[in-house]
Amino acid sequence: MDAPREKIADPTLAEMGKNLKEAMKMLEDSQRRSEEENGKKLVSGDIPGPLQGSGQDMVSILQLVQNLMHGDEDEEPQSTRVQNIGEQGHIALLGHSLGAYISTLDKEKLRKLTTRILSDTTLWLCRIFRYENGCAYFHEEEREGLAKICRLAIHSRYEDFVVDGFNVLYNKKPVIYLSAAARPGLGQYLCNQLGLPFPCLCRVPCNTMFGSQHQMDVAFLEKLIKDDIERGRLPLLLVANAGTAAVGHTDKIGRLKELCEQYGIWLHVEGVNLATLALGYVSSSVLAATKCHSMTLTPGPWLGLPAVPAVTLYKHDDPALTLVAGLTSNKPADKLRALPLWLSLQYLGLDGIVERIKHACQLSQRLQESLKKVDHIKILVEDELSSPVVVFRFFQELPGSDPDPDAVPAPSGAPSAVGRERHSCDALNRWLGEQLKQMVPASGLTVMDLEVEGTCVRFSPLMTAAALGTRAEHVDQLAAGVGARLPLLTCTLQLREEFKHEVARTAGLVYVDDPNWPGIGVVRYEHANDDKNSLKLDPEGEKIHAGLLKKLNELESDLAFKMGPEYKSMKSCIYVGMASDGVDVSELVETIAGTAREIEENSRLLENMTEVVRKGIQEAQVQLQKANEERLLEEGVLRQIPVVGSVLNWFSPVQASQKGRTFNLTAGSLESTEHTYVYKVQGSGVTPPQTPSATRTKQRLPGQKPFKKSLRGSDAVSETSSVSHVEDLEKMEHLSCGQDAPEADSPEQHPGAPPAAEAEQPGALEDRAQHPDDGRPQVEDPESLR
Repeated sequence: MDAPREKIADPTLAEMGKNLKEAMKMLEDSQRRSEEENGKKLVSGDIPGPLQGSGQDMVSILQLVQNLMHGDEDEEPQSTRVQNIGEQGHIALLGHSLGAYISTLDKEKLRKLTTRILSDTTLWLCRIFRYENGCAYFHEEEREGLAKICRLAIHSRYEDFVVDGFNVLYNKKPVIYLSAAARPGLGQYLCNQLGLPFPCLCRVPCNTMFGSQHQMDVAFLEKLIKDDIERGRLPLLLVANAGTAAVGHTDKIGRLKELCEQYGIWLHVEGVNLATLALGYVSSSVLAATKCHSMTLTPGPWLGLPAVPAVTLYKHDDPALTLVAGLTSNKPADKLRALPLWLSLQYLGLDGIVERIKHACQLSQRLQESLKKVDHIKILVEDELSSPVVVFRFFQELPGSDPDPDAVPAPSGAPSAVGRERHSCDALNRWLGEQLKQMVPASGLTVMDLEVEGTCVRFSPLMTAAALGTRAEHVDQLAAGVGARLPLLTCTLQLREEFKHEVARTAGLVYVDDPNWPGIGVVRYEHANDDKNSLKLDPEGEKIHAGLLKKLNELESDLAFKMGPEYKSMKSCIYVGMASDGVDVSELVETIAGTAREIEENSRLLENMTEVVRKGIQEAQVQLQKANEERLLEEGVLRQIPVVGSVLNWFSPVQASQKGRTFNLTAGSLESTEHTYVYKVQGSGVTPPQTPSATRTKQRLPGQKPFKKSLRGSDAVSETSSVSHVEDLEKMEHLSCGQDAPEADSPEQHPGAPPAAEAEQPGALEDRAQHPDDGRPQVEDPESLR
């Protein structure tokens, strides 16, 4: 390490490193400029064109590659991954260029070089991950190594397979055991690669009574093995997990190893937790994987190395069988697959490799410890402190629900309260995961759906931290983001049932159960012509809901509203967003129903008015034509002649009243204009009806937004009512004093009328005694009245 650097003697190697460095610099600089110039889109050659005859230089070709890679500004993950490659990524990319150059050497030099690269890489990986005396197979597809291991197991257990082929398998069918928590599609891939039928796969369920629900049930596996042996089948291979693909749980590998040795089954282990074998402290369950027959490692994501192959480490003594199975090859090109990893491991060194894996595990432990302090957050892997995967979800127990969050709802026609609560939590967890991903893009969070737990959020820094550059402050931001959004989640979940009950008892509204909506709920207004059995688009309902959405948004409340198609239908409905504490659900539902009803009535009033106006115009035309005919009969034909009519009108004027028609929009009737011409005043007509009101106006305090509960409560209402009652009494007192004053000054009084003091009703004195503070002077001595 301390030796002085020597100048590269091979000019081709020096030129290759220089060109790669310049090419990567050009691509990264172009990407940086494209981000700075957001207004200018790069012209990407997406449309294929003819090959140019004169050829192009390297700069033009790299510019085309850059345009194709970053021409779409919306592809954020790709641009981030390219920016965070770093120098260790350049080393891995250099390996592919070196592989092409090395393949041009003569056979003897190529054989020596490829053998050295393969042996060095195998030795380093076996020592780093504690797999003694192992062999290595490097492959691009992660599942390819397991397929080769299955071929090796078949050749090892079926001695005549090379000669007899499928006939041997037909007489004694092999069985491959997979966990129910294995990665999706793994069993189908193995059958397609091996040419085996699907009945050769056996799905082993996970624990249902004791232990983790993502660990293989060892007792049930032993029962399956015994049943297959009794049926004449051959238990061939078992795939165990050291960190399941979804949650990161580790199977009981030690117990599985004993079972496999008992029945002669090949044990293969895979999973992200195998990376912890490079650390100083390893849990016993993961450490047992070092005694298995084979394991698959993915050092590329763990160390942040692009274009690095996966590795399958295995132990076998017969090189002929490994050659037949495809695990070893005499082709130099196959051995050169290890070249990028060989270069990268030397660049990082043992300390750098351990430090990256340790950093990822510390990030997961930091987030796990932070989430343990947050209420209503359930961690699925909290019993495994060594797991580098953190899976969590929001959950809150509502009154009357099952306290067990993992309980599966009973199969019935109507979903239970637990089932509805789980669907509600799934939508909220999906929203929470998307919010956290947008807030901290460097976290690499993923949202996934589990069969039992439902929707969860997964943080797996071993697979993303090295590439995205995740740091401790990013984890702290995640924990703070979860705590900041927790009140909104709890309030929304609590208000869902109340909103559903309020909608159910409100006429004209229908509650829509949408499991994918994270808000309070979804509601639809049923108008008079709504076909309840139809699922097609309703134009009239869409018009009403569009107006309702506009009215609700004009209220400027803290709630968010949107319109969209109903779940499993094309009818429009209103989606009510998430809510914080203090939302008056009854007022919200009443406002929605009243506003929708008002919009429907106004639309029908406009339609009716249009029809009435059209009929009124037709009737007015008929009446005016009839009036013209009557005027023609009264005046005679001679008065209609222009010259003669003027002379007759001069000698004998006709006193004809001007007749017209006016249409009263309020009454919807046709009236004569004679009253207007006679009295020179426009008629008032019928008093218009009162405009339908959406709902009763709620008294709000200054600054209080709609749908918010009053902070002062009923005391403020009672205080306001008492003050208004005192003001009413004072007004009545002033009015009574103003009426008594003229009567007292009048010299004459109507005979038989009682005195002023005795004219009051008998209950007046009692009422005055009951209200001593009504503003009147109190009379203490009856003699003072005289």
